Amino acid sequence: MLTNVNLRSHLAVYAQIENQVQFAIASGQLKAGDQLPSIQELAQRFDVNPNTVAKSYRDLEVMGYVYTRRGMGVFINKDIDQKCRENCRRGVASRLYEVIAEAKAAGITASELKDTMQKCLALSTNPYSETPTEILALAKQQPPARK
Repeated sequence: MLTNVNLRSHLAVYAQIENQVQFAIASGQLKAGDQLPSIQELAQRFDVNPNTVAKSYRDLEVMGYVYTRRGMGVFINKDIDQKCRENCRRGVASRLYEVIAEAKAAGITASELKDTMQKCLALSTNPYSETPTEILALAKQQPPARK
């Protein structure tokens, strides 16, 4: 949880931080009352501007996932885990639908998709790490024969 961000990702760093907190709540790694790292600590860990972390924390507070105690820090709200799980699952399902629709439009077969999915599931991954070369290598498969 909150181990790294990908500065080359299409997703802004503040959004990566927000998502990682939400994923940690949804998975049970963070529980009600748990304290998040300080803004300065996280900014140093990720080598980003403290304003980026502050924006993430403000957004999470507006969404109702965390609360701030002045001079104490940022903490996970109580009774937020179910809402967080539902939102994470909804987001993943939406992105999966989009990816599958794109794959079908590009002529990628169900078999190829399943093979790629199995390989992805077998890897130990972080949501914002670089795509492993063995996954990218799957894209070099031969195009289907024209009929």
